[in-house]
Amino acid sequence: MKRYLIASLCLLLLAACTRTQYPLSKPQQAFYQSMSSLCGKSFSGKVIFPADGKDPFAGAPLTMIVQTCSDTVLRIPFWVGEDKSRTWVISKTAEGLQLKHDHRHEDGTPDEVTMYGGIASTASTEQEQRFPADAYTAELLPAAATNEWTLALSPDGRTFSYILKRDNQLRFRADFDLTKPLE
Repeated sequence: MKRYLIASLCLLLLAACTRTQYPLSKPQQAFYQSMSSLCGKSFSGKVIFPADGKDPFAGAPLTMIVQTCSDTVLRIPFWVGEDKSRTWVISKTAEGLQLKHDHRHEDGTPDEVTMYGGIASTASTEQEQRFPADAYTAELLPAAATNEWTLALSPDGRTFSYILKRDNQLRFRADFDLTKPLE
């Protein structure tokens, strides 16, 4: 119940953020604008790492949909086959660009493990934003306290990558082909 209340509070705060303008660093603003330019489009992807086929996502079609875009929030559903429970939420906040993972059940209620993520580090660039796990994530998922998520656009603009590291070790990478939007 406590996690549900915290997740609900996070969603309320996210909604409040959509009404407030927060200045971002130049690299964060450029990245946000690049992602916003994809609004309304869907892209297919594939698991790059681990390449051994043992990842639960291996072999399943991956789809990202840059679905909801405002001046302060991007919502990007991430589908794994028929599983439509995940949405990446990129928000402008007072601390900088934020990534949260919104997990939902089929009926729309929040999963017990939801809204984890972090604030972009200052080491981020116009093409690559790195999000170390925040305190909420560390409390919710102690094993994920050292997580770092990276959202990256290739320099040629052809690929979007979602990358997860834990303890500075690559755990997951999916690449999405931005040259062929899905119908």
